[in-house]
Amino acid sequence: MRDAELYRTLPEQIADLLRQEVLSGKLKPGDPLREIEVSQRFAVSRGPIREALRQLTQDGLLVLEPNKGVRVAPNTSDSVRPLVAGLRRDIECFVLDSLFDSINLADLKAWEAIVEDIRDACESGDIDALVEHDLRFHRALILRHGDHDIVALWQPVVMRMMMRYTRFADLMDSWREHRRILDAIRSGRREEALRALADNIQ
Repeated sequence: MRDAELYRTLPEQIADLLRQEVLSGKLKPGDPLREIEVSQRFAVSRGPIREALRQLTQDGLLVLEPNKGVRVAPNTSDSVRPLVAGLRRDIECFVLDSLFDSINLADLKAWEAIVEDIRDACESGDIDALVEHDLRFHRALILRHGDHDIVALWQPVVMRMMMRYTRFADLMDSWREHRRILDAIRSGRREEALRALADNIQ
C-alpha cells in the first residue's frame, strides 16, 4: 500500500499525474493547461479537472494568469534554488534523525520496495515513473514521522524543486543514491544515512 494511503479521489489521481509531468519537465514552464483539453485527455468531466488544477495551483506548480488561464509556473530561479534545496535538506534530515531509532522491519520492507521501483524506472529510462517513485521514497520518510506540521512544511518546498535527473551521467546513479540511503539506515549507520540523504537532495 503506497505511503499508507487508503484512497485517492479522482481529482487527486489526476493531480498526481500532472504533478509528475511538471516535476519531470514533460510539462514545461508556461505550458497552458486548459480544462476542456485536460478533461478530454483523461476522459472525465471538467469538475475533477478543475479541482486537480486548483490543488496544483495551491502547490505552486501552476499559476492562474488573467486573460491567459492556468499555466505551468516558472522554475525556481537559480539564485533561489539553493535556498529551497537547503530547506528541503534540513527538513528531511531532521525527520530521518528524529525517527532513526524507531525504524522497524516493516518500514525497511516498504522502503525497499520503493527503491526497487526506482531501479526499474532507471533501467527502463522512464522519467515519469522515476519522479513518482523518487517522491514516494521521500514522502514515506516524511509521513513516517507522523507530524502534520512537518508535512505542511515539506510539501510546498519539495514542489518547488524540479527533479534534475540531468545531473546524472548515468540514470542508475539516482537508484544508487537511494540505495545508499537505505543501506545505511538498514545497517544502523545514522551519520552515513544522513549524509547520503543530504547528498541526494540537490
